[in-house]
Amino acid sequence: MHLLRSLRHLFDGKHDLTPVFARQADLLCQSSDTLVRMLSTLDPEQWKVCQREIKSCETQGDALLTDFREQLSLRLMGSLNRTDLTTIAMSMDDSLDVIKDAAKAVQIYQPRKIDPQLQELAQLISSEAHALRDLLPMLWHIKEKASAISLQCDRVTEMEHAADDAYEEYIGYIFTKEEDLREMTKYKNLAELFEKATDSQKHVADCVRLMVLRFLHE
Repeated sequence: MHLLRSLRHLFDGKHDLTPVFARQADLLCQSSDTLVRMLSTLDPEQWKVCQREIKSCETQGDALLTDFREQLSLRLMGSLNRTDLTTIAMSMDDSLDVIKDAAKAVQIYQPRKIDPQLQELAQLISSEAHALRDLLPMLWHIKEKASAISLQCDRVTEMEHAADDAYEEYIGYIFTKEEDLREMTKYKNLAELFEKATDSQKHVADCVRLMVLRFLHE
């Protein structure tokens, strides 16, 4: 019950951190949705616009993380709970960083084509982001929603596994079908970044799951 009391204390009163987490999730969704839109075109100018939008989200995310740490320092709570929440916030910020890197790579590489498999990976990144946005508000009702939180974490994990399968199939595809070594390298590197983005979002869900397990065993 100590964790539950600490959470209620943390997200109630003068220094309410709920908006920080909600805004992080919104930025993650905006970035991932923009990445999907970026892969729907071969226009370098549109790539540039999308990349700037994603970079702006990442910059806002950095500011949010700084604000989170400052507000958290004003709260009196157990070090374990402070660490758990900080880890979740930092993992969300890391996900924004990876999506930014993926978008920047598209702009730099300027691939000759965007294969459907890359679009599928981008869509999985977006789906994971939206699942995390649904997941995070449940933390403030951890006692009542422990099972729902676990199921939502499972959902993110399933999407990450689907991304792993899609990535492996795509790597096999380009090594078999793509004759231009330079283009093949571009596609391989992009796929690796996209797969890394799905991994980073699964890590957020894993951090949430660990926090719930600690709560249940208190």
